[in-house]
Amino acid sequence: MTGRGLLPVAAAVAVLAVIPFLGISGSLLNLMIFMMIIALAAQGWNVLGGYGGLSSFGHAAFFGVGAYAMAILQARYGLNAWLALVIGIALGALFGAFIGFLSFRSGLKGSYFALVTLAFAEVARILANSANFTGGAAGTILNLQSGVAFLQFADRRVFLLVVLAFVAIGLLATWWLEHSRFGAYLVALRENDQAAQALGVDVFTVKLKAIALSAALTAASGCLYAQDYLFVDANIAFGSWISIEALFAAIVGGAGTVLGPLIGAIVLLGLGELTKGLSGGIPGLDLLVFGVILVLCVAFSPNGLVTLLRRLGIERRGFPAKTAKEA
Repeated sequence: MTGRGLLPVAAAVAVLAVIPFLGISGSLLNLMIFMMIIALAAQGWNVLGGYGGLSSFGHAAFFGVGAYAMAILQARYGLNAWLALVIGIALGALFGAFIGFLSFRSGLKGSYFALVTLAFAEVARILANSANFTGGAAGTILNLQSGVAFLQFADRRVFLLVVLAFVAIGLLATWWLEHSRFGAYLVALRENDQAAQALGVDVFTVKLKAIALSAALTAASGCLYAQDYLFVDANIAFGSWISIEALFAAIVGGAGTVLGPLIGAIVLLGLGELTKGLSGGIPGLDLLVFGVILVLCVAFSPNGLVTLLRRLGIERRGFPAKTAKEA
């Protein structure tokens, strides 16, 4: 294990940390915060779908658990925001482990596993929309209380740095995954789980750990989303939009790579906002752009933009020599 692969990670985080202090507008700052939240959710999807080959259509389930835990624990019980954040991440990981236990014990994989995750997310959305505990259809509102203890800051740049710190943790986690024995087991399962099992890999345990880690990262993004917007309801927390955003960002950027989800989130959301601005805000046009980008990536660079950049010679400047899928 070497630290060479950490150079592009450190460079990306450093650049993103400096940009907010270059006098950018408030709207661009808000866009950057949203980009990083989506990048964090995409990193969660990437652990399971990119490295483990277990594609999920229901990562909204983990995002929603984190978002609601963050909101309810503060609004109803007056819990410290940082403690609520930790609990929200833990609950997301537990929910992921629960779904994984039921799915993997039943031997579900491929499209069957993807549909099960989608079903769990939809059931969670319906329950959250009707339960009094969550505020029902009206949702849950957080009080505006500026201060470090409340994880709310008068200077929005500080909150961006907090979100960026979590993205950095996600980058380090995936870098570790690429260089660890556990990551090797996970990739082996993706390529051929029966062969891996024959070689002594504990398939069930590895998959269960992977979905728990994946869910924890996605739940963290849900917590930060709730803290950023100070409001959450069922359609936001468990809506299919976040599952799509996380999946698209990881695939377009490069599933099974360290920087892929981050690059994908920046490119997709950046182009989406640019399209909205140039088109005068025509509804749905940004989604059309998402679709076009996805089709182009699948057609010309199936392994994502990271692979495309490597083909163009960026590899010499620090990008990993191979994606996890090509290794």
